[in-house]
Amino acid sequence: MREIVFDTETTGLSPLAGDRMVEIGCVELVNRVETGRTFHAYFNPGRPMPSEAQAVHGLSDVFLADKPGFHDLCEDLLEFIGDSPLIAHNASFDFGFLNHELGACGRALVCLSRMIDTLALARTRHPGAKHSLDALCTRFGIDRSLRIKHGALIDAQLLTQVYIELTGGRQIGLSLNVEAAATPASASLEAAPIVLAVRPPRPHRASDQELERHAAFVAALVDPIWHRLEGRG
Repeated sequence: MREIVFDTETTGLSPLAGDRMVEIGCVELVNRVETGRTFHAYFNPGRPMPSEAQAVHGLSDVFLADKPGFHDLCEDLLEFIGDSPLIAHNASFDFGFLNHELGACGRALVCLSRMIDTLALARTRHPGAKHSLDALCTRFGIDRSLRIKHGALIDAQLLTQVYIELTGGRQIGLSLNVEAAATPASASLEAAPIVLAVRPPRPHRASDQELERHAAFVAALVDPIWHRLEGRG
């Protein structure tokens, strides 16, 4: 089953108030395994970046000035996500901005039946706990040291690991692509060479000295059992 984990960065909290999407990052999963395929883009929002939003994600007016508008990359994004389920954290927020941008381009909106909200999953699995992305990464032992500020692609990559843990789990750090996942483990591992120490052959014939000592030992035995067995058979 193909799924897309995604995250967005925006100029604010409400597309209805004129806020726009400025970044999107998507990660492809097939059967809950990362394939290595991603989609990442920055967008010029056509409006100034509020200082509060820039403090969150670090995207300035200067940085975004030469970036394309959402309408320029809309078809590429739609081709990447296809008809797959879409996974996001507090998904109604990201879906709201995604559908607002699609509507502004005259494209059909993404049906909410495709939405999977990891925030809702986390609240069900761990009621009463903290459910931010940072808190969930800490809970599941996911390395987030590269997350200095919010970023759509890195957040989607972290959320991918969180989603896998919330839906069954796997070893953290185990990242297989589809080709590797379909290859038997025995076929993908190179056997380490086995080095055996070769010993010289042992001599099996007794020496003359050993034969003499053995004869002396036998001669000193008192009433050996084989004397009592002589004549039987």
